[in-house]
Amino acid sequence: MGLEAEHVGNLGLGKYMAPIRPILVERTNTSVLFVSRNGRPFGAANLSSLVRDYVKAAGITRPGSCHLFRHAAATQMLENGADIRSLQAFLGHAQITTTQIYTHVSITYLKEVHRKTHPADLPRSEKRDRDIQGDSA
Repeated sequence: MGLEAEHVGNLGLGKYMAPIRPILVERTNTSVLFVSRNGRPFGAANLSSLVRDYVKAAGITRPGSCHLFRHAAATQMLENGADIRSLQAFLGHAQITTTQIYTHVSITYLKEVHRKTHPADLPRSEKRDRDIQGDSA
Protein backbone atom coordinates (compact mmCIF):
# COMPACT_ATOMS: atom_id res chain seq x y z
CA MET A 1 0.00 0.00 0.00
CA GLY A 2 1.59 3.25 -1.08
CA LEU A 3 0.66 6.82 -0.27
CA GLU A 4 0.53 9.33 -3.08
CA ALA A 5 2.61 12.44 -2.49
CA GLU A 6 -0.40 14.79 -2.65
CA HIS A 7 -2.04 12.98 0.30
CA VAL A 8 1.03 13.08 2.53
CA GLY A 9 0.65 16.77 3.37
CA ASN A 10 -2.86 16.08 4.59
CA LEU A 11 -1.44 13.53 7.02
CA GLY A 12 1.01 15.98 8.57
CA LEU A 13 4.00 14.17 7.13
CA GLY A 14 5.25 16.99 4.96
CA LYS A 15 8.24 17.75 7.18
CA TYR A 16 9.38 14.13 7.00
CA MET A 17 8.72 13.74 3.29
CA ALA A 18 10.41 16.89 2.06
CA PRO A 19 13.76 17.29 3.83
CA ILE A 20 14.38 13.96 5.59
CA ARG A 21 13.05 10.94 3.69
CA PRO A 22 14.79 11.69 0.35
CA ILE A 23 18.16 11.66 2.11
CA LEU A 24 17.39 8.37 3.85
CA VAL A 25 16.27 6.55 0.68
CA GLU A 26 18.98 7.96 -1.58
CA ARG A 27 20.71 4.56 -1.96
CA THR A 28 17.70 2.23 -1.61
CA ASN A 29 15.06 4.15 -3.59
CA THR A 30 12.24 2.31 -1.79
CA SER A 31 8.62 3.41 -2.02
CA VAL A 32 7.91 2.41 1.59
CA LEU A 33 6.83 5.45 3.61
CA PHE A 34 8.78 4.97 6.84
CA VAL A 35 12.37 3.83 6.65
CA SER A 36 15.19 3.27 9.12
CA ARG A 37 18.43 5.26 9.27
CA ASN A 38 19.93 3.04 6.57
CA GLY A 39 17.03 3.78 4.20
CA ARG A 40 15.48 0.33 4.40
CA PRO A 41 11.87 -0.32 5.42
CA PHE A 42 11.27 -0.71 9.13
CA GLY A 43 10.81 -4.33 10.08
CA ALA A 44 7.98 -5.16 12.46
CA ALA A 45 10.42 -6.09 15.25
CA ASN A 46 12.41 -2.86 14.79
CA LEU A 47 9.31 -0.71 14.84
CA SER A 48 7.94 -2.48 17.93
CA SER A 49 11.26 -2.01 19.68
CA LEU A 50 11.28 1.68 18.79
CA VAL A 51 7.71 2.14 20.05
CA ARG A 52 8.51 0.26 23.26
CA ASP A 53 11.53 2.55 23.86
CA TYR A 54 9.44 5.69 23.31
CA VAL A 55 6.68 4.44 25.61
CA LYS A 56 9.28 3.79 28.32
CA ALA A 57 11.01 7.15 27.74
CA ALA A 58 7.65 8.91 28.07
CA GLY A 59 7.28 7.46 31.55
CA ILE A 60 4.31 5.31 30.64
CA THR A 61 4.38 2.31 32.94
CA ARG A 62 1.95 0.12 31.00
CA PRO A 63 3.50 -1.89 28.18
CA GLY A 64 2.82 -0.65 24.68
CA SER A 65 3.33 -2.02 21.23
CA CYS A 66 2.57 -1.17 17.63
CA HIS A 67 -0.32 -3.63 17.71
CA LEU A 68 -1.81 -1.98 20.79
CA PHE A 69 -1.65 1.47 19.20
CA ARG A 70 -3.00 0.17 15.90
CA HIS A 71 -5.92 -1.49 17.68
CA ALA A 72 -6.61 1.62 19.78
CA ALA A 73 -6.55 3.90 16.72
CA ALA A 74 -8.87 1.62 14.76
CA THR A 75 -11.32 1.33 17.66
CA GLN A 76 -11.39 5.10 18.20
CA MET A 77 -11.88 5.75 14.50
CA LEU A 78 -14.84 3.38 14.47
CA GLU A 79 -16.31 4.94 17.61
CA ASN A 80 -15.97 8.38 16.04
CA GLY A 81 -17.89 7.45 12.93
CA ALA A 82 -15.48 5.83 10.48
CA ASP A 83 -17.24 3.29 8.30
CA ILE A 84 -16.01 -0.29 8.32
CA ARG A 85 -14.81 -0.24 4.67
CA SER A 86 -12.67 2.86 5.24
CA LEU A 87 -11.24 1.24 8.34
CA GLN A 88 -10.51 -1.90 6.32
CA ALA A 89 -8.52 0.14 3.79
CA PHE A 90 -6.71 2.06 6.55
CA LEU A 91 -5.64 -1.16 8.25
CA GLY A 92 -4.76 -2.88 4.97
CA HIS A 93 -6.99 -5.88 5.64
CA ALA A 94 -7.77 -8.05 2.62
CA GLN A 95 -10.92 -9.46 4.21
CA ILE A 96 -13.70 -7.40 5.84
CA THR A 97 -14.11 -10.17 8.42
CA THR A 98 -10.69 -9.30 9.82
CA THR A 99 -11.77 -5.69 10.29
CA GLN A 100 -15.07 -6.69 11.86
CA ILE A 101 -13.13 -7.78 14.96
CA TYR A 102 -12.99 -4.09 15.87
CA THR A 103 -16.77 -3.72 15.79
CA HIS A 104 -17.28 -5.70 19.01
CA VAL A 105 -15.48 -2.95 20.92
CA SER A 106 -17.58 -0.33 19.22
CA ILE A 107 -20.79 -2.22 20.00
CA THR A 108 -19.76 -2.36 23.67
CA TYR A 109 -19.15 1.40 23.54
CA LEU A 110 -22.53 2.00 21.90
CA LYS A 111 -24.31 -0.07 24.54
CA GLU A 112 -22.67 2.00 27.26
CA VAL A 113 -23.68 5.27 25.55
CA HIS A 114 -27.22 3.92 25.23
CA ARG A 115 -27.29 2.90 28.89
CA LYS A 116 -26.10 6.34 30.02
CA THR A 117 -28.28 8.45 27.75
CA HIS A 118 -31.46 6.66 26.70
CA PRO A 119 -34.49 8.29 28.37
CA ALA A 120 -35.95 4.94 29.41
CA ASP A 121 -32.80 4.18 31.40
CA LEU A 122 -32.38 7.58 33.07
CA PRO A 123 -33.56 8.25 36.62
CA ARG A 124 -36.76 10.33 36.72
CA SER A 125 -34.98 13.52 37.89
CA GLU A 126 -32.57 13.40 34.95
CA LYS A 127 -35.47 12.84 32.52
CA ARG A 128 -37.28 15.86 33.93
CA ASP A 129 -34.13 18.01 33.69
CA ARG A 130 -33.58 16.93 30.06
CA ASP A 131 -37.24 17.61 29.21
CA ILE A 132 -37.01 21.10 30.72
CA GLN A 133 -33.75 21.84 28.87
CA GLY A 134 -35.26 20.51 25.64
CA ASP A 135 -38.30 22.78 25.95
CA SER A 136 -36.18 25.90 26.38
CA ALA A 137 -33.87 25.11 23.49
